[in-house]
Amino acid sequence: MRIIRDTLFIDPSDRGAAAAIGNFDGVHVGHQSVIDLARAAAKAANAPLGVMTFEPHPRTYFSRDPNPFRLMNAEARAHRLEKLGVEKLYEVPFNEALANLTPREFAQSVITDRLGLKHVVVGADFCFGKGRAGTVADLQAFGEEMGFGVTVAPILTVDAANVSSTAIRQALTDGKPRDAAAMLGHWHRIEGEVIRGDQRGRDLGFPTANMSITGLHPPKFGVYAVKVDVLDGPHAGTYDGAASIGVRPMFNGEVPNCESFLFDFKGDLYGATLSVALVEYLRPELKFDGLDALIAQMDADCDTARKILQDVE
Repeated sequence: MRIIRDTLFIDPSDRGAAAAIGNFDGVHVGHQSVIDLARAAAKAANAPLGVMTFEPHPRTYFSRDPNPFRLMNAEARAHRLEKLGVEKLYEVPFNEALANLTPREFAQSVITDRLGLKHVVVGADFCFGKGRAGTVADLQAFGEEMGFGVTVAPILTVDAANVSSTAIRQALTDGKPRDAAAMLGHWHRIEGEVIRGDQRGRDLGFPTANMSITGLHPPKFGVYAVKVDVLDGPHAGTYDGAASIGVRPMFNGEVPNCESFLFDFKGDLYGATLSVALVEYLRPELKFDGLDALIAQMDADCDTARKILQDVE
């Protein structure tokens, strides 16, 4: 997959895709249905399959709310889109100039002049242009005028509830990763580079791979059964494990992170990129009377996680 970030000076070979348009935070089953329609349009037009998204997320640009909300960072989103067969990922810079384009200017300048898209696919609730003034009906009218096709994807439901990034965030806040996975179509994953921590886990007999969750919507703090993909380096592969997400109250932590203990693993993961899939919530963060009690609980958590994960692919 080719990632195009400079959409002002685009290579001619990167123009002319059939593209799904949206933020695609989480790349949930609703997003996947939009991409499937774009795939069909690409095949019909003999064009590459594309996705047009925005970086930073428009909500980040407009909001003064400091609370993190993203389900995945740009790198994790790109990895997921690549798995879906996307050939061209247009990460359009969301800035003041883009935010001030009228719906017509967006259709003309971005879709037509810059990217030369042959066909676009959007969700039924898609809005665009300054003040989110443009509707799907406007987009269809601009498409007829400017020469690109438009397909509108219906909103999907799971168990009679609309699938949305907001609903997925709520499931994660509630400690229900399986409910989130039903809407995502895959396990919710925390992806990033392993950073150096205080190495307390190593001293306790549970060496952990530490990752920052800064900028991401925090799942319910506590311990999870996880599947861990090591994406690069000599230890690349998939491992079962248990992860603690939170502030480590036993050690008076303040900044939340994700600490994963990989079962039956020996090696150094510093600097490697991990993708940690949350499978099941085991328990909340606790403060124990002493290290012996903490170690006993960690042993029990690992035993529980092993049982849960033995039947999980």
